[in-house]
Amino acid sequence: MRFFDAPAFTASRPWGALDITAIDRATVRLHWTDTPYVWHVNDGPEVFVVLDGAVDMRYRRDGEEHVERLTPGRVCYAEPGDEHVAHPVPEARILVVEREGSR
Repeated sequence: MRFFDAPAFTASRPWGALDITAIDRATVRLHWTDTPYVWHVNDGPEVFVVLDGAVDMRYRRDGEEHVERLTPGRVCYAEPGDEHVAHPVPEARILVVEREGSR
């Protein structure tokens, strides 16, 4: 067994990750960041759980931008094709589950 202390985790760069495991071609990773990601569209489903801090998840629907504040315990599920970008407020630790090699 391995145990992880998410609030104490930091990485050497924004969106650096600790690879926890891979399950049937899906990865489970703990990310740390103090910098927004980039607008992107995943080629597979993604589950995004804020463990510490907060994240403004910005997403586009029908060409219009929306923002949802994710706080510890909130779960975001992005379907393939959902355009989105995560903005930490001011930093966050996030558990991300997605298809291995997803972009």
